[in-house]
Amino acid sequence: MNDDAAPAIAAGEPSILVFDVNETLIDFESMNPLFQRVFGDARVMREWLGHLFLYSMAITAAGLYEQFFTLGQGLLRMLGDIHGVTVTDADIEQIRRAMLAMPPHPDVEAGLTRLADAGFRLVTLTNSPFDADGRSPLEHAGLAHHFERQFSVDTVRAFKPAPRAYHLVTQSLRVPPASCFLVAAHLWDTMGAQSCGYTAGLITRPGHAPLPVESLPRPNLVAPDLPGLADQLIRFRR
Repeated sequence: MNDDAAPAIAAGEPSILVFDVNETLIDFESMNPLFQRVFGDARVMREWLGHLFLYSMAITAAGLYEQFFTLGQGLLRMLGDIHGVTVTDADIEQIRRAMLAMPPHPDVEAGLTRLADAGFRLVTLTNSPFDADGRSPLEHAGLAHHFERQFSVDTVRAFKPAPRAYHLVTQSLRVPPASCFLVAAHLWDTMGAQSCGYTAGLITRPGHAPLPVESLPRPNLVAPDLPGLADQLIRFRR
């Protein structure tokens, strides 16, 4: 924990770790070559990803819904219009496949193994849907075996940080929110979970940091990578 974190979690709690997937476990930077090829600038990937999170929240606030992957494909065409670049059907198919096949961050396997060995229950809650064959991005990344359950907001048709996304986990597992700890690389995700009674930890992947606004909930734990967060969680559990 550092000065940007809220007071630490109580010793012995929580027992269920709820992992975000996108950016937290899997690496969106793997799509940089696609954006370099289409736009001539790999940095457009971050612009696209920012729009993807923005519009997922916007359509939820408006009472609308479309799957995360479909939204991502549409936003690629939108960015083509913004940048004056032709986006082809082949480009759309490539980003669809890329969103399913992103690799894990290199620290993830060690961190998940450490937490499982310590006796935590591990589940996921992601904005991404399952594919047509019922497979998740975690299965494509080789991480699915670490998790007891995988939850998608597609079930409740509302993107995080909508409360019903976090309630999906607690209601499905029949556990109180206080038993759940969200692990995410996005502060908007940790704040959403905390507003529903979870505790939460922030992994400060590149481009992410705590928000120094006193009136907003701060993550209970902060670490630069998953093994670092695992060490803190295990220490508090003892």
